[in-house]
Amino acid sequence: MREKKIEQKLVTAVKKHGGICPKFVSPGFDGMPDRLLLLQHGRFAFVEVKAPNQKPRPLQLSRHRLLRRLGFRVYVLDALEDIDKIIKEVMSNETS
Repeated sequence: MREKKIEQKLVTAVKKHGGICPKFVSPGFDGMPDRLLLLQHGRFAFVEVKAPNQKPRPLQLSRHRLLRRLGFRVYVLDALEDIDKIIKEVMSNETS
């Protein structure tokens, strides 16, 4: 399965839960996650989408650590079956 298909399924699933999942572009600050996951009541997370069994590049991992130190949630999504789990976790405001 390709990264694009996983990304499309994520966007569709977030919409079904009443949220949006826009593409995140950060000119001049490479390595940021691919998508913003924005849900009702101010629930928010960053999502890095990868093809199955692919891992983030070192710069991406560095950005993920930075965002987490700042208190943001960052997920790496490489399987369709993890989409609902991520959405439910963000909606419930629980931490993993």
